[in-house]
Amino acid sequence: MGQQLTFTKMYGCGNDYIYFNCYNQNIDSPEALSRQLSHRRFGIGGDGIVMILPSDIADGRMRMFNSQDGSESDMCGNTIRCVAKYLYDNGIVNKEHMRIETGSGVKDLFLKVNKGETTTVRVDMGTAALRPEDVPVDLSGDAVIARPVTIGGNTYKITCVSMGNPHAVIFTQGVGELGLVELKDMELEAIGPYFEHNAIFPERVNVAFAHVIGRNHIKIRVWERGSGETGGSGTGACASAVAAVLNGYGDKNTPITIEMPGGELIIEYTDETVYMTGDCVKIFEGTVEI
Repeated sequence: MGQQLTFTKMYGCGNDYIYFNCYNQNIDSPEALSRQLSHRRFGIGGDGIVMILPSDIADGRMRMFNSQDGSESDMCGNTIRCVAKYLYDNGIVNKEHMRIETGSGVKDLFLKVNKGETTTVRVDMGTAALRPEDVPVDLSGDAVIARPVTIGGNTYKITCVSMGNPHAVIFTQGVGELGLVELKDMELEAIGPYFEHNAIFPERVNVAFAHVIGRNHIKIRVWERGSGETGGSGTGACASAVAAVLNGYGDKNTPITIEMPGGELIIEYTDETVYMTGDCVKIFEGTVEI
């Protein structure tokens, strides 16, 4: 008999992951385990796995591994809300203001609790990094805003933002042929890998295609490095809200609704930080033998 691991399947904004409580169990090869268990037909199914761990500097720590290649991401906005829910709802951390350690630093989270269960979480995601070397993207200047680049044989105007991991945001309005294509009809499976592996992104990139519904209301689809298209992306929503302000489609210090296939997130971009508010939902618990 192999090792038995208990897990909890959870999602935030349609972004589903397999969560392991590593306070009381050990995972030796999370990269391989993520590829194995994330498969939608031959595993549990998910966008990756998340390890919930103790921290010496915060109330808890998270590590997240992508589904397709097992690579580790420093930050994931949808998973950190679910980690907070797990820690609170299971009595591990009895705080409605919680601090969680990630690969991109310690984040502050503010939980909304109803009858002992966390329903939504507001996350202080930190400062949006715009300097090319901080994203990183190999382009010149102090920031990359609506910069034309040729990727996969097509020209796109990209706005680059890091929210703990690198993002490129493209608005479909008036951007060459993209302005003639409905967001839902875009062949993201074909386009996404060209962006992810393009040489101008030394650490690969997440790409969001965004359509402006109205001022401070954006609809996006996101291709995530190492995972492919996901139902929702917390950092992608934050990057898209920042890009909307930079491109004149949104306002600072104002709630911006980011609509994705898996649901909506509310983002506020201030001079000091970016706030993200959204759901966190437990699907089921189980045990898997590896």
